Amino acid sequence: MNYIKHLTGFFEKVAIDKTLNPTHVSLYIALFQFWNCNRFKNPISINRDEVMRISKISSKATYHKCLKNLHSLGYINYEPSYNPFKGSHVILFNFSEDLKPLPKSERKPKNEPLNELVSEQALNKSCTSSETGTEQAVVPSINYINNTNILNDKNVSNLEKHSKNFEEINNYSNIIVTSSEVEMSKEEKSSAKKEEKLHPLIEEVKTYFQENNFPEQEAQKFYNYFKSVGWLVGGKTPMVDWQAAAQNWMINAPKFISNAEQPNRAKQLNTTTDKDYSEPL
Repeated sequence: MNYIKHLTGFFEKVAIDKTLNPTHVSLYIALFQFWNCNRFKNPISINRDEVMRISKISSKATYHKCLKNLHSLGYINYEPSYNPFKGSHVILFNFSEDLKPLPKSERKPKNEPLNELVSEQALNKSCTSSETGTEQAVVPSINYINNTNILNDKNVSNLEKHSKNFEEINNYSNIIVTSSEVEMSKEEKSSAKKEEKLHPLIEEVKTYFQENNFPEQEAQKFYNYFKSVGWLVGGKTPMVDWQAAAQNWMINAPKFISNAEQPNRAKQLNTTTDKDYSEPL
């Protein structure tokens, strides 16, 4: 048996048959290998595990379904044994006889040179069913070069436009950044000026205390204390009016002075030295 003609006939039937899927084809090729090892003698005894391994089918249900489909469609004759110790029998049909020979008019002479065959195949591939296809196959490479040149020119112009747009965007972003920096610097300067206005100088504090008939030493105490705490009232809120804080300092200054002048010693009892202890208490 000519197995090449057999496989050619099989694949011609498969191409026409729309009910088969790749699993059927894989299973049939595995059965064909068993048939080949048996020197194309029917029937052949098959082992399910071995056929599944060769055909790459992992499901037993799929294996039995595909076998029954091939049997019902006339590709094989499946005879199950239902005995675990005996293999099932399969008969494969010869499809080489189904091939129809070419008519004599379409046959090529044996002595025809190979160059003519190759040239005819090339022409058949390059030519299409319409005339436009043949014209496209024979078009010289000049048109292709011209088309590529046109495309390159368009790409260059597009790149130039994109570069210009990118430069404009960069310039605009730089302008925005510089303007924002200028605004930030202005805000910082204004805040610094406000802080300078809120925080008085030592000369201003001294003149204010002298105007209110308070010594220069109290002015120095006031300035040193609030400067050490960052000009915060109560250690939390920033000072809004230092002159009002100075007025409070002047009002509370006598309390601080009286507390400082009190002696830090124990008080003595008011007793006389010439006490008569014979007198009753």
